[in-house]
Order: sequence, then structure tokens, then C-alpha cells
Amino acid sequence: MDINIIPATKGHLSEILEIVNYNILHTTALYDYEAKSLPDMEVWFSDKQNNNWPVIVATINDTVLGYGSFGSFRAKEACKFTIEHSVYVSTDNSGKGIGGLLLTELIRLATAQGYHTMIGAIDADNKGSITFHEKFGFKDAGTIRQAAFKFDRWLDLTFMQLMLK
Repeated sequence: MDINIIPATKGHLSEILEIVNYNILHTTALYDYEAKSLPDMEVWFSDKQNNNWPVIVATINDTVLGYGSFGSFRAKEACKFTIEHSVYVSTDNSGKGIGGLLLTELIRLATAQGYHTMIGAIDADNKGSITFHEKFGFKDAGTIRQAAFKFDRWLDLTFMQLMLK
């Protein structure tokens, strides 16, 4: 299996959209209620590009298996060295090491761009994601109880933190 980690293009957005919408509609990995549209993703992608925040994809034979990105943690000037990342892999390809390849590249890019801290905001019941982040050196930075409400229940939000330098 020859997996390529490459910068995303607009041509990848429809496949990224499928991954995003699956997670919105079927999981607590994303705290949105409504599926996104392709124009929504185009605005998101443009915002990432305009702010020099990467969007990367894992591909095999031009098929997107997963994507990763990072962006502002908080829109405050003093937080400019802290970023929040996202890594999502299609359900058909989870557990195959693709998320690790994406996160490794995001960490490399964030370090190269001079960021100090990388944050992951993870649903507290998502033990797989928490364990995944721990394997990359992320530490538990705290949990906000009942931070979100989805699928008729309250959700706790755990923050994981990696010091980049």
C-alpha cells in the first residue's frame, strides 16, 4: 500500500466532504449537527489557504483516505503560537496507520512554521483518539464537562496538548 501525504487541492474537497459529513452525522468527533455542503468546504479551504494553515490528504491512487489540518486555537493575539489540529480518516481506512502519517506531517509542518503548542479537542468518550494522541506525546490538558449537546446527550470535551518546542 503506497500512501502519499500531499497538500490538499480543491479537487480533493468532495472526498474530504464525505469524511466530514460522515463524522458529523454518525459520530461525536465533530460537534456540528448539519451536514456541510461543497460550498461550505470551499470557504473552509480558502480560509485555511489565506491564513497559511495546511490542509493535507492521505491518498492512494488519487483516492483520499483521510485528511488533516490545523488552524487558530483562539482568535486572540496572545494565542498566535498555539494551534488546534484535526485528523480524520475514512471509516474504510481507520486503524491502518493513516491517521498517524497525517498527524506526523502536521506536527512537522507546525514545528517548521514556528508554532509552540498543538491542541487536540477530543470528545471525552473517544478513547481511541485519546490513546492515539498519547502515542504522539500529547498530554491531557483538561476536560470541560458537558461542553456540547449532540444525539440527545451531554458530551465532555477533552483537550490534549503537545509542546512543539
